[in-house]
Amino acid sequence: MSIANQQVKAYAFLQGLYEDAYFPDHVVDMGRRIFLGLCERIEAERPSDLTALYALTEVATEAFNELEAEFEAAGSEIETVAREEISEDFWFVAKAYGFDDADTEELVAAREW
Repeated sequence: MSIANQQVKAYAFLQGLYEDAYFPDHVVDMGRRIFLGLCERIEAERPSDLTALYALTEVATEAFNELEAEFEAAGSEIETVAREEISEDFWFVAKAYGFDDADTEELVAAREW
């Protein structure tokens, strides 16, 4: 499935991490794929409320939890800059799909980073 939302199609996920050499591009690419997968699921499942959206973002957040090992293996980690960038991108996704009242902390409540 391809992304239909024009905002999402034009958005550069994790741009700040790509711009910082501390974060290896091949691992950031994996994070970008997590976001694209989340967007595809939102478009396919069309969550009707915040509870349904949070269920989808929980799965994506857990994927980022697993990605932490990839960052560590590459000599990096999900630290303050990465945490903020990832959280901001979750917020962008919520807004892009009309969930302006989503709580940023709730979007990433399952995080271990």
